[in-house]
Amino acid sequence: MKTILSIIFPAKADNTIRGTKLPLYFFILVAVISTVRSCIHIFSHDGGAGSIAGMNLDVSGANEIIFAFALWGAEQLIYALIQWIVILRYRSLLPLMWGVQLLETLGRLLVGNIKPVTFAHTPPGAYQNYIYLVLSAAMLSLSLWSASKQVKKVA
Repeated sequence: MKTILSIIFPAKADNTIRGTKLPLYFFILVAVISTVRSCIHIFSHDGGAGSIAGMNLDVSGANEIIFAFALWGAEQLIYALIQWIVILRYRSLLPLMWGVQLLETLGRLLVGNIKPVTFAHTPPGAYQNYIYLVLSAAMLSLSLWSASKQVKKVA
């Protein structure tokens, strides 16, 4: 257990990858998607609410829905920037970031179940949540397993 915690929370955050590089490559893909997704929510005329998610914006309060999507995009962009900082400078934090990604995805699924919304069609994010759930769990497990295996070889 101590080894797992020391892998997730290294004493020194540096650019060292402990274990296999596969979680890094998938994390780069996730960061690209996060960046693009956030920019769509911020800069698209409807925040992606109607054009991508299929929400009916011909209702009272549509501007507020678009505003909420843009705010969500701003938060996603901050998260994407943190992802890029880890990729470029603090790769030793990849296991932690996969754990954060897993929690963030679980949070989105939970909120979607607590506060369901009716869409004209299933938005891409609904499928993405399940892909991210499996990917995050797999990459977290792989990064912990391969790093602990490497630590045991050194010890």
